[in-house]
Amino acid sequence: MELHLSDKVAVVTGASKGIGLAVVRALVAEGARVVAGARHPSDELTELTTSGRTRFVPVDLSTATGPAHLVEQAVSAFGRLDVLVNNAGAAHPRLGGFLTVSEADWEATMALDFYAAVRATRAALPHLLRTGAGTIVTVSSVNAFLPDPLVIDYCAAKAALTNFLKSLSKEVGPRGVRVNSVSPGPVATALWLGGDGVAATVARASGGEPDAIVRQASTAMATGRFTRPEEVADLVILLASDRAGNVTGSDFVIDGGLVTTL
Repeated sequence: MELHLSDKVAVVTGASKGIGLAVVRALVAEGARVVAGARHPSDELTELTTSGRTRFVPVDLSTATGPAHLVEQAVSAFGRLDVLVNNAGAAHPRLGGFLTVSEADWEATMALDFYAAVRATRAALPHLLRTGAGTIVTVSSVNAFLPDPLVIDYCAAKAALTNFLKSLSKEVGPRGVRVNSVSPGPVATALWLGGDGVAATVARASGGEPDAIVRQASTAMATGRFTRPEEVADLVILLASDRAGNVTGSDFVIDGGLVTTL
C-alpha cells in the first residue's frame, strides 16, 4: 500500500530504541525525512543517519525546552514539518505502593510521559497548521484506561495524555490537522524486557525469574505474545499517512487482546 509519505518531514521523539526506533525505520522506508530526538543515539539509529534521510538531535525531552528545540531543529533543517510522532516515555514499577511514590517521582513521570508530548505538540502545531494537512500520532498506553497500581503514576500520565489528544483533535481538525493515538499493551522492548525493565524489576522483588514474569504476562493476551515494536510502528505510520485521511480523535489499541472489554 502506498502511504504517500515520500519526502514528508517527520519528527520522532524517543527515537533511539524500541517503538521510536521502529517508527523511524518505517518512515525512512516510506521515503520520509526524519528528525529523531533522544538523549543519546543508539548504534541502530546512528546507522540510519548514514542514509541521509535521518538526522539525530540529542535532546532531553523531559525538560521544558527540549521538545521545542527538537522541533526547531527539524524546521531549520527542512523548512517545514508534516508529521509529529510523540513516543518518548518510560514506566517504573512502584513495588512499594502509592505511598512510596515521591513528589519527585510524580514530577519526573509527568514530565516525560505527559508534558514532553504537550510541549512537542505546542512547538509543532504552528508548522503543521501552516501545511493545512499535518498529522500528530502519539504513543499512549492501554494503561490510560487500564489502571495498574504497579505503575500508578504512569497510568495517570497516560490517561491525561489520551484525554489531551482527544480535546486537541476537536480544535484543530477543522483546520486540517489530524490527531490520533496508539495504545500498546506489553511490547517486546527494553521497557518490559531490559535489565531494568518491568519483568526484571518485578522478578528481583519477588525472587522469581524475568522469563517467568514475561510468560505470565503473555498468557493474559489472546495471542499469547507481546506486540513487536515494528507492529506498533506500522500502525503509527498508517495513521500519519493520508490513507487515514478522515481519521482523527481516535485511539487505536494494539495489545494482543489483553483488554477484554468493549
